[in-house]
Amino acid sequence: MAKQMTLGVIVGNRGFFPSHLATSGRLEMIAALEAAGIKPIVLTPEQTAHGAVESYDDAKKCAALFKAHADEIDGIIITLPNFGEERGLADALRLSNLNVPVLIQATPDSTSKMSIAFRRDSFCGKMSICNNLKQYGIPYTLTTLHTEAPESDEFKKDLAAFTATCRVVKGFKNLRIGAIGARPTAFNTVRYSEKLLEKSGITVETLDLSEVMGRITRMKDSDDAAQEKLAAIRKYIPVGTTPEAALLKMAKLGAVIDHWMKQSELTISAVQCWTSIEEFLGIVPCTVMSMMSENLIPSACEVDVFGTVSMYALTLASETPSALLDWNNNYGDNPDKAVCFHCSNLPKHFFNPGVKMDYQLIIAGTVGKENTYGTLDGTVKAGAMTYARFSSDDFGGQITGYVGEGAFTNDPLNTFGGAGVVEIPNMQGLLRYICENGFEHHVAANFAQVAAPIQEATSKYLGWKMHRHI
Repeated sequence: MAKQMTLGVIVGNRGFFPSHLATSGRLEMIAALEAAGIKPIVLTPEQTAHGAVESYDDAKKCAALFKAHADEIDGIIITLPNFGEERGLADALRLSNLNVPVLIQATPDSTSKMSIAFRRDSFCGKMSICNNLKQYGIPYTLTTLHTEAPESDEFKKDLAAFTATCRVVKGFKNLRIGAIGARPTAFNTVRYSEKLLEKSGITVETLDLSEVMGRITRMKDSDDAAQEKLAAIRKYIPVGTTPEAALLKMAKLGAVIDHWMKQSELTISAVQCWTSIEEFLGIVPCTVMSMMSENLIPSACEVDVFGTVSMYALTLASETPSALLDWNNNYGDNPDKAVCFHCSNLPKHFFNPGVKMDYQLIIAGTVGKENTYGTLDGTVKAGAMTYARFSSDDFGGQITGYVGEGAFTNDPLNTFGGAGVVEIPNMQGLLRYICENGFEHHVAANFAQVAAPIQEATSKYLGWKMHRHI
């Protein structure tokens, strides 16, 4: 997940504008990217005049360079230090055919340098390249301001958002999800279309719970994988009064899931919990799932495949752990606050100090306390957050979703499981949107503000129907 970001750079130039601006603009963009820890792939002045793209021949050279680094390049920046030759820029993108996000940056003119020797006209040239990319059918991303200097604070923020968009788009390419167990009978809400995911290049691999149970039964207590997982569990969270036998079952469950996901080349997972694992194995899978999510490989309960996809989008954008929660309760009479809750498999990253392993109070009444150890009990810490939810609209034949930002608060909450109070502007409008459009009661959350890049990645580059709540 911490892999270095690599961006292709296309420098625009138009001959009757000052070409020295292309030379300096190329160096300014390279410096801005390297300062952000990003590796630039860009033509050199030896390959084309000023290392820029102007002619069709330049476009072919740029495309060849990008194709040679296709496995590395996460996105492309078109930088306009002057007006730029829109045809060459568009041709370079078409010929490279990388299908990655594209950011268009235009450097502002200085009012004190408007003579023919220094005038850029990038303000105007940006409109021309956007017009051409629309004609070519190539999606692109804009900076917040129409013109921004590469060294400006505004561009630094836009660059950070763009790289988040790139991570989401790349992370979803050929994504493989593990669905462990059947959808719980009582949860029609997590029904989804595998075919719509497949259409977006996302594959779901299934594993029956009987196979999981069988592999656990055959695994010896002394098995290296089981013992390593047991040690990892003890290191991860205080186990409290959890029986040794339950801890070993968790370790075996985790070892089996780890092996299957590695063998099947899966990135994220969704697990049946309610209530087969409790009845037939005698634990809850919460700790095992929490550990996966903490390690940036999200795992959602109740076989909520779109839930784990939602978690993964947030994780890719922020490079931090995500959780799946229920929109669960009102919080007093405040219309912009609610209680988000799960019982819980939240990653440790979400909790205030004092989180511990315990038994699951809700299911204990049905299957017995002794069969429900392994849940994480604690309160969610305060902080700015982004929430997201994707779903399959089978009737409309498309993937839909919503995304927005808010904050977890320090409001007191006396309950069990993993719970926190969230505050969202115009929350009643959001809740109405969720209900009117039939979205699930599950929502993914993350302690970062990444709604904009997620909306950009999914709506513009993946073609999903997205709603941004503001």
